[in-house]
This record gives sequence, C-alpha cells and structure tokens, in this order.
Amino acid sequence: MNTITIGVDLAKDLFSVCSVNASGRVLDRHELRREKFAAWLAQVPAGTVMAMEACSSAHHWGRVCRGYGLEPRLMAAQFVKPFRKSAGSKNDRNDAEAIATAARQGNMRFVPLKSVDQQVRLSWHRVREGYKAEGLAISNRLRGLLAEFGLVIAPSDAALRRWLADLDAVSLPVELIELVRDLAEHWQAVQQRVAHCDRRIEAHAQSDERCVRVRSLVGIGPLTADAVVATIGEGKEFKNGRQLAAWLGLVPTQHSSGGRRRLGTISCRGDGYLRTLLIQGARSALQRAKAVAPEKATPEQIWIRSLAGRLIFGKILVAIANKHARQLWAMLARDETYDAHAWLTHPMAQRAAGAHAASRAVKA
Repeated sequence: MNTITIGVDLAKDLFSVCSVNASGRVLDRHELRREKFAAWLAQVPAGTVMAMEACSSAHHWGRVCRGYGLEPRLMAAQFVKPFRKSAGSKNDRNDAEAIATAARQGNMRFVPLKSVDQQVRLSWHRVREGYKAEGLAISNRLRGLLAEFGLVIAPSDAALRRWLADLDAVSLPVELIELVRDLAEHWQAVQQRVAHCDRRIEAHAQSDERCVRVRSLVGIGPLTADAVVATIGEGKEFKNGRQLAAWLGLVPTQHSSGGRRRLGTISCRGDGYLRTLLIQGARSALQRAKAVAPEKATPEQIWIRSLAGRLIFGKILVAIANKHARQLWAMLARDETYDAHAWLTHPMAQRAAGAHAASRAVKA
C-alpha cells in the first residue's frame, strides 16, 4: 500500500489536490481542470488513498478511483473542518490539505461508496421530493390568486380539485379563468409525475429481497424500505444499530463534563430524508399499537403503548423511530427477518429472566 495520502477538494471545474507523506508533511500541491484530473488519476500509483469530502460528485469520482486501483475515502465535511489550519482563511488549497490530514486519522469515520444502482434509486426519491414541493407551491399559488377575488378554498388537495372541476360555473373574469385553468393543468401534471415516481419506487422495493424483508416491520412502507436500502445497503459500515440511529439524528445531543451526563435536544443530524420517513412511519406504528386489542398486541406494541402513557407525542415518535432504525440495521447487517420476540434472546433479557427465576426460587 502506498504511504502517500492525496486530498482532493472537488469542484465543478477546477480541482485542488494536495499530497502528504506518512508523517503528514505536504509533498506537493496542484490544481487540475476536470478533464485533466480524470487523466491524472490514471497515473497515480495503485493503492494510493484518495480522500474527498462527501459531496454530490464524490461517489462518481470514488468509483473512478476504484477503477484505477486506488482507495477512495469519503468523509463528511463536518469531520474535515476541524483540520483546516485557519478557520478565517478558507480556500481550495487549505481544504485539500485538511482533507488529506483528516483521512490519516485512525479514528476517522468514512462514508461508504455508493454504487450506480444505489444512486439511481435515490435519484427517484430526490426528484419525487422536488415534484412534491413544486405541487405544493402551485396549489398555494392557485389559492392565493383566487383569494384576491374573494374565493377562499379549504387547505386540502381534494377541496381544490372539487373546485377546479366546476370552474365554468364561477363568475370570474375570462382571462383569469384561462390562467387558473392553465395552472390547474400544470398542477395535475406534477401530481401525475409524483404518482409515476411512487410506482417506480414501489417496483424497486418489490424487486429487492432486502426491501421485502424490512417491510415486515410495522411502519416501514415501500418508500422507506427503498430509501433505507439504497442509502445504507447492508448497513455493515455501522458497528451497531445505535450508531445508525445516531447517524440519522435520532439521539439527544450531549454536553457532558466532569463525569456528569447532560443530554440536550434531539441532534437532527445526518440524513434528514431518512429521518423524516422513519418519523412518519413511527406515527403509523403508534396508531396501530393504540388500535390493536391488548391480547393481540406484539411485545413492541405493548412497549409503544407504555410509552404513550408517560411521554409526550413528539418524544414517542422519536423513540419509535430510533427503535426502528436499530431493527433495520439488525435485519440488513445480519440478513435476518423480522421477529417480534427477538428481544427474548438478548443477553440482558435472559439475565433479567434468570434473576427473576432465582428470586422466585428463594421465596419458594
């Protein structure tokens, strides 16, 4: 393995490159245009560590580096920032050196390289979110225009559709009706695009065996299952489920000192899209747990019902989403199916059961 580590500050056109040796000393710096950077990678000795911040094009260049026998290392930008020498002097050269320095840390956490298939599947999710935002903006624009003429429509898509279906019966200027009709057609087209994305994501989830397995968990639908699998794959980059939950921002922040633990609000760091999907799935799991009969409830649903009796609504959702994240990691990393009674095999549960049985024997 080459002892040289190369840090690359990626950009749209001009890339800054910094090479450091085993002791961390800078060997050389240079800047390359996009077309020259691709040719330069072919000349780098195989086994060289190529460090980059995880940005929109990092996975593409990581796959290019791997094709040349190099070792790509992707890192979150927040982990690179502390290694920049001057916080008040940020430029491409300093960033490239900080990236190379950060990659040499033994305790650094790296972002797993996504495959082309993973990025394609996630692209459908990103485009769908864009269509959703666009559709909401159009519907709000329609309501705002009509409110200027004294027509207030209930804030729901169904109410807006009913009103637009009877547009000819409304006494409005002809030119305004023409404008509203044009906007309504655009709104319907965007909604059809969202539905098309939903169908394609559903197809992805049905064709992937991992998605089928994780969908057996209450609150995990095709959208969440496909997003989880496309984002973390088998999840083996995480040491345990707690690490995945922390990466998703479902744990409290810490301000501990002097051996005293001080927990703050939920961190909300990491992948916000996955965190949102898990929170929405937690709503479904909570409703299901409240609706099911007590004698038919699973151990998890009994636990959720106990949470509902002592926590506020927001904390309940975060606790359920945290548990789901840990369960998803176990199902993907260990290639297991969902087992509602798996907690009985946990060492802590067996220890508690043994202690309970011993106390009963002493009393007898």
